[in-house]
Amino acid sequence: MKKLDEARVERIIEEVTRQVLLVMEETEAGADPAAAEPISAHNYVDRVKPVVNAGADRLASTLGIMPTDGSVRHMIDHTLLKPDATPDQVAQLCFEARKHGFAAVCVNPAHVELCSQLLKGSDVLVCTVVGFPLGATSTEAKVFEAQKAIQDGAAEVDMVVNVGALKSRDIGLVERDIASLARTCHAGNAVLKVIIEAALLTDEEKVIACQLAKVAGANYVKTSTGFGPGGATPEDVALMRRVVGPSMGVKAAGGIRTYEDATRMIAAGATRIGASASVRIMQGAPG
Repeated sequence: MKKLDEARVERIIEEVTRQVLLVMEETEAGADPAAAEPISAHNYVDRVKPVVNAGADRLASTLGIMPTDGSVRHMIDHTLLKPDATPDQVAQLCFEARKHGFAAVCVNPAHVELCSQLLKGSDVLVCTVVGFPLGATSTEAKVFEAQKAIQDGAAEVDMVVNVGALKSRDIGLVERDIASLARTCHAGNAVLKVIIEAALLTDEEKVIACQLAKVAGANYVKTSTGFGPGGATPEDVALMRRVVGPSMGVKAAGGIRTYEDATRMIAAGATRIGASASVRIMQGAPG
């Protein structure tokens, strides 16, 4: 696959930003311009237009979560998304996450309530997936799924982007899809990660997806579902980091099985690692 040079990446980012802002200007025409509330995770999309009208032509998000202690274990989402996962296996996942101090467990929505109960009082968060693994459900369905998951105790939501809409360049649909989930998650004090399923995209489409996620108010972009034709690569992580900048999160997921795999992703710019082999990864850590 042909790689994009720096000048091409910059041109794509600028063009996508302009198109997204045009969509936002149309859909947010009725917003109150006199609102004095500071920009936050809850009102990011609604408050962008006045900034653009004042002269900004590029946007940066500071809503991501960056680890501060440098420990790989605190960057791992311990993951079990198999369709045949049993409650006993989910309970084991939670036990391992507590024992090793992982950032979160990542489970299907049906297991969120159980994980929330098992992890109560710990520092381990509950993460779930929405529109998973295809992303080809309606925005309304994704919003309802996210609302239910947050009610059940999810603190983080990993949504799958509408890949077909992205590839057909329906930028307005993709932006609205992500922005709707961002508003839903932030209203429930939850973090939103956007899975772009990088293995299905060209480099140009990866740039577009990441810029849309950033402008729409997501907290992270994520490489893969783990159910697509390929997983995370350091090259994709580096490109995604380059597009979203230093303040937004990048989650690498799919095919990360060793400590060396994890550290390569972190070196490329990942701030979270999604893995089902989390225990094995930590067994390979120095010391």
